[in-house]
Amino acid sequence: MRDMSMFLAAACFAGLVLKLVSVYFGSIACFAFSKEKKYPPAKRLRKMAVLAACRNEEAVIGGLVESLKAQDYPAEYYDIYVIPNNCTDHTEEAARQAGAKIIQCTGTVGCKGDALHQAVEQLMKEDYEVFCVFDADNHAAPDFLTHMNEAFDAGARVVKARQVAKNPYDSWVSGCYGIYFDLFHLFFNHPRAVCGLSAKLVGTGFAVHRNVLERLGGWNTSTIAEDAEFSSQCAELGERIWWAGDAVTYDEQPLSFRVSLTQRRRWCSGVMQVAKLRLPVLLGKFWKGQEGDAAMLLLDFIMFLIAPFTQAVSIVPLGLVLLCKGLENGWGNALQYAGSGLLLYMLAMMLLAAGLVWFRKGKKPDWRMGKAVLLFPLFMASWLPLQIASLCRETKKWEEIRHTGKGVCRKEGLGRLSQTPQTL
Repeated sequence: MRDMSMFLAAACFAGLVLKLVSVYFGSIACFAFSKEKKYPPAKRLRKMAVLAACRNEEAVIGGLVESLKAQDYPAEYYDIYVIPNNCTDHTEEAARQAGAKIIQCTGTVGCKGDALHQAVEQLMKEDYEVFCVFDADNHAAPDFLTHMNEAFDAGARVVKARQVAKNPYDSWVSGCYGIYFDLFHLFFNHPRAVCGLSAKLVGTGFAVHRNVLERLGGWNTSTIAEDAEFSSQCAELGERIWWAGDAVTYDEQPLSFRVSLTQRRRWCSGVMQVAKLRLPVLLGKFWKGQEGDAAMLLLDFIMFLIAPFTQAVSIVPLGLVLLCKGLENGWGNALQYAGSGLLLYMLAMMLLAAGLVWFRKGKKPDWRMGKAVLLFPLFMASWLPLQIASLCRETKKWEEIRHTGKGVCRKEGLGRLSQTPQTL
């Protein structure tokens, strides 16, 4: 009985520590349904450099360039640059034919951050005020640059746009990505904009003001998660990453669950890699006594970097609770307890996914996402083993994810991007 009490006490303590992180993020998520801020029309135009680092993206780079050339932003105020690196196909020729300018990389390029470093170093010699970053498989909504310029006119110096799945109907996996992005924007990015905190800057669809890059001495990241590393640098500077929900990028998602696991494992490992590199710096700066908004930005990003580790070890208190249940009431009751919790989780995730897909205000129910809704609990649950695997073994090498350019884009002002059949 004493041993069982010790197990239970240990489980409660571990669970309490992990719950503190959940309570922090949950309290911010409560602002999810606050009215979204709209930026007023900009009073002036800013000259922008639009960058896309590419590795074997011949199939999709032309589509990105064409969508950027179709912007309603005046053509004389932006230039499109493609940065091919380590390519064994005709990415450069396809980009040039579509109308992009080419920046040649020299020396070793091991990751996207290396390519961006060289491009920014060259372009900082020009008169660009804003630098936008895309992935090669993206398409930009026609008013993307206009909305980003509005955010900068309102005072932003780093801006993240809304990321939408380009091919949500091609498989249940790509559909789950679409639901996940909507969920993340609703409960993470939008509430943070309301609270004056930073949006999550993923590696595409964001823009940076020249002054920020000057303070940082250019683009200087070394990990496979250049987006999280750059975000940590912004937090250290006290620069908030603004959220521009009206600026939309469409991003091609994997169709295979196996490929999805590979991609998301890299994301998880990359954030943990950044945490190990940058947490000591951020914690040191925080404890030195930052004040006001700068302190909150630091704290928020510190919590973001801690979150993957807490998710990975969350299995420990759960395991201890089940062990206690088994020792006290028998293993049959423990399994019943676990099964009930799993069933509640699955129902909650499916209802949440259904709410986002079928019952969004002002939009008709989209029944083509049926498989994605039903399997969304599996997609979300798979983050846990990925976090555990990343904690045990770090992914240090960037692995190529092939893009085809196929898929049916969810229409939100962009139009149809391909003619492939819908599978949902």
